[in-house]
Amino acid sequence: MKIVVLDGHTTNPGDLSWEDLQSLGDCEIHDRTAPEEVAQRMAGARVVLTNKTIIAREHIEQSPELVYIGVLATGYNIVDIEAARERNIPVANVPTYGTASVAQAVFAHVLNLTQHVAYHAETVRQGRWTKSTDFCYWDFPLIELAGSTMGIVGFGRIGRATAELARAFGMNVIAYDTEPQEDVPEGIEMVDLERLFQESDVVSLHCPLTAENEKLVNADRLSTMKPTAILINTSRGPLVDEGALAGALNSSRIAGASLDVLAVEPPVADNPLLTAKNCNITPHIAWATRAARGRLLNTVVENIRAFAAGKPRNVVNG
Repeated sequence: MKIVVLDGHTTNPGDLSWEDLQSLGDCEIHDRTAPEEVAQRMAGARVVLTNKTIIAREHIEQSPELVYIGVLATGYNIVDIEAARERNIPVANVPTYGTASVAQAVFAHVLNLTQHVAYHAETVRQGRWTKSTDFCYWDFPLIELAGSTMGIVGFGRIGRATAELARAFGMNVIAYDTEPQEDVPEGIEMVDLERLFQESDVVSLHCPLTAENEKLVNADRLSTMKPTAILINTSRGPLVDEGALAGALNSSRIAGASLDVLAVEPPVADNPLLTAKNCNITPHIAWATRAARGRLLNTVVENIRAFAAGKPRNVVNG
């Protein structure tokens, strides 16, 4: 069985092993694949794995031996699902590998905006404390999380894990989801979206991107937030109207934002958020702890084994 990995570098830049995947067949692993190289590299493959390389209808139609597509991620919008379905080719993703890592990243962003540890540590490194006339100093308001309110948009696995951490910090938690929720943990209140944006001190996004929620965070919603509130997005970049958010930050309509995702990645140089006031951006790394990537790779292998055994799992186009 020929297995082709189109873009393995972000999943495994060298600190993990491909050995288990290689045990399943003849493996061809590429760090990256340019759009014009996709068709040629898929030629003759029965199994193709991709993270962010687009597999379009024409690639599927030009690959007669293809029987399985695996996504090295949770999101699968980079694959033409309908074209695969027409060929009875299952497309499988990895839905649960990064829950703990992403929730942890949310609070790395929250703490960065409320405690400013990295900033103040850098001022010490630059020698400012040695010249200080006082025993301490701070350049931003230092905010205690206990007693404040976190609003979680999307109450799936990662949203729930984030809520658990918020409760550990003594925060009140309100949440919104488009689906009715069962077994809501004690101390968490499900509310509508309008109330969530109005009452939250921290709004954290944890929902999949759909046609209905693109630019969920827009000028109207930002206008209802507290001027002391902060926005965290570790979910999907297009959930946020980036121009509107930049405007809200630069006008102090809200206090800050921390984002791990943008609408276009890598971002274009003139993205207004790159220079917006009190905006911290990380390069889509919330998912990328070694532990999470190891779980991802193990699940990808188990998905292929299940398919080979006639019991495909984590299929998104069934």
